[in-house]
Amino acid sequence: MRFRKNTGSPFLLKFATLAGLLFLHIPFGFILLYAFSTEDKSYQFPPPGLTIKWFSVAFHRQDIWDAISLSFRAASISTLIAIVLGTLAAAAIYKRKFFGRETISLLIILPIALPGIITGISLRSAFNLGNIPFSFWTIVLGHATFCIVVVYNNALARFRRILPSQIEASMDLGANGFQTFRYVVLPNIATALLAGGMLAFALSFDEVIVTTFTAGQQSTLPIWMLSELVRPRQRPVTNVVAVFIIAVTFIPILVAYYFTRGAENVEGTDK
Repeated sequence: MRFRKNTGSPFLLKFATLAGLLFLHIPFGFILLYAFSTEDKSYQFPPPGLTIKWFSVAFHRQDIWDAISLSFRAASISTLIAIVLGTLAAAAIYKRKFFGRETISLLIILPIALPGIITGISLRSAFNLGNIPFSFWTIVLGHATFCIVVVYNNALARFRRILPSQIEASMDLGANGFQTFRYVVLPNIATALLAGGMLAFALSFDEVIVTTFTAGQQSTLPIWMLSELVRPRQRPVTNVVAVFIIAVTFIPILVAYYFTRGAENVEGTDK
């Protein structure tokens, strides 16, 4: 009995993939297009004309630079906190077996599973109860809650792929705990930490919901964009800033992908 080869599925699969990619990325093209529009109040397609003046306008607006600076500093410190605490938490969950370990692991990843508005309201309530004034550090704490999860997941997955015999051999050869971590563990988890850190930075840089509840009167770049869209003055400037955010969030993810694409052999197994 012969079975006829189905040649339609690969074509349909390719078509669906292409359609999905276009659906996701065509809006980015419109953002870039409207950044060059001569119309400053509304979105028209096709634009009535094209100009590069809005890039100069955006470059000379101090409120934009203040928002960029605040977002960059908050994302950098949040990422650093996430790398340290996320790695330590992953090491503890991986290395030790104790009662409630799975429950603690669930509680660690819960902030990124919950809707952002729930996390934001919870943090705002906690800050109010503790009489903590809203400042740069409340933004950092808010972002760190979900940045830690990203690093934790990456680090834990990589810890589980390290051969226990490598650590045991290091200790048998006289290395102490710090030396074992530096020369054995860290090289194995370095790319995972890089990927987690890059992704955490990108998530923090463009976060809106949690920031709304923890920023007070401060304005990060996404909050600035939201206010500009609500009270539009020069919409092409907002699109110029959106192009900048796309670049800032895309580059770390691309770098993380580049450094982790060969990570399947990092644990030193023979393949």
